[in-house]
Amino acid sequence: MNIDQSNASVRQMVINGLAIVGFVALVAAGIWLAIYSTRFVPTVVNGLGSAAVYIGSVFNPANEPTLSVVTTPIDSTTIFFGEASSTNVTATNTTSSNPKPISKTPGNVTTSVHQIGGSATTTNTFSGLPDLVVSISSVGYLASTTTDSFVATSTMQSNNRPAVKFTIRNVGTNVSGQWRFSASIPTRSSYLYQSSLQQSLSPGDSIDYTLGFDQPIAGSNKIISVTANFDNAVGESNMNNNSAATSITIIGS
Repeated sequence: MNIDQSNASVRQMVINGLAIVGFVALVAAGIWLAIYSTRFVPTVVNGLGSAAVYIGSVFNPANEPTLSVVTTPIDSTTIFFGEASSTNVTATNTTSSNPKPISKTPGNVTTSVHQIGGSATTTNTFSGLPDLVVSISSVGYLASTTTDSFVATSTMQSNNRPAVKFTIRNVGTNVSGQWRFSASIPTRSSYLYQSSLQQSLSPGDSIDYTLGFDQPIAGSNKIISVTANFDNAVGESNMNNNSAATSITIIGS
């Protein structure tokens, strides 16, 4: 009995010792994992995370026909009408010692409306197909997170927010309906921005955009490209003018 009790006591001590060692090992592993996460995980996440994109836009409606009101003045070319009599229909001038004034009743002033730059009708009737065209006006960077802080330049630092100004116009003959555009931007993760639905454009309407982004990849001749109607959701008369591209130089690492 004494030997069995002694063996049981030894086994219990061994089990307790292993449990303590295991607990200490788990605590040490947890501390190491916490330190690793704090030091290395943010770097990895920042390296793989997508860039933030900043968008600003201004809608420009097509030029509408304007109205000009023209008033005809009462002048030497205006004809006055009165009652016919023998004293006011004489073809030649006569001299009288007691001339009687002739009473004249003026006519009404006429007012007319003339259409300038279009037809007189105000009803918009369109036919044919829309045609969305992209044009890039300038490149630069955003001095802050607002798109109205745009600074034009083709060369910038890697800690800047590169930006591009572009216009999408409907040069077709019909309304576009809602549509979208995409922008390929040189970020560290080669990000492709896809816009939300944009408002319908009538013929001649356009939207000016400013698009900026962070986390640029350094290098020369980095391409920024913009494509309207990238998903072909809108039927167009010409699909060959939907894209435009430009390049920028980003200095740094």
